[in-house]
Amino acid sequence: MTGGTLGYEDLNIAPSDIYTQMGYGGSVPDDMTVIETEKIVDEIKRWLKARYCFFISDGHLDEADSILETMGRKLMLGKVIARQLRGSERYAFFVATAGVAFEEYQHKLMAAGDMVKVFIADAVGSVIAEKAADCMEQGLETLLEPLGWKHTNRFSPGYCGWDVSGQQQLFKMFPDGKPCGVTLSASSLMTPIKSVSGVIGLGPKVRKLEYSCGLCGLTQCYKRKRP
Repeated sequence: MTGGTLGYEDLNIAPSDIYTQMGYGGSVPDDMTVIETEKIVDEIKRWLKARYCFFISDGHLDEADSILETMGRKLMLGKVIARQLRGSERYAFFVATAGVAFEEYQHKLMAAGDMVKVFIADAVGSVIAEKAADCMEQGLETLLEPLGWKHTNRFSPGYCGWDVSGQQQLFKMFPDGKPCGVTLSASSLMTPIKSVSGVIGLGPKVRKLEYSCGLCGLTQCYKRKRP
């Protein structure tokens, strides 16, 4: 198992990343929103401890049935992900999270009833989780470089045809079932909620591509390209 703990400065978050997550696209919000966002970010910087962890395993991909068999378990990935993973010789399974302290911070804001701060913090948390996953990929690339191997995009339960219930099998593959302190509910909701998990294909012949939104019918996907 490989992992790390990350402060805010380790994540290389640009203000534009947050504004995009808030729905502003390439625009900048009004001055009041900018100032409030800066205040929230300054507060989070003082205590944030985002985390990531991953491990690498062998596996057999049945592309016809869209099933990845690994560690005695069957992951029902769906056709889109199975196609993207073909050619993989091994697989990395990961979790990345904004952390427990961030979850507690969100609860504090909700209890105070300031919905503007709640909205901004929600966007910041989503960006933190994705940036922590980016740092996980960088750590993975460091391990792959001496082998001359590459990796695919990362794919998560709940997207591209992989049912969110796939979290249950995925989490059971980690040593204690609570990777990076993240737990699952019976309905496969992660806690802290600002967390991401999934699989990445590895090998000398795989590629990381632009997310192929035209192949997927999930219109609310956070990876979906906007015109």
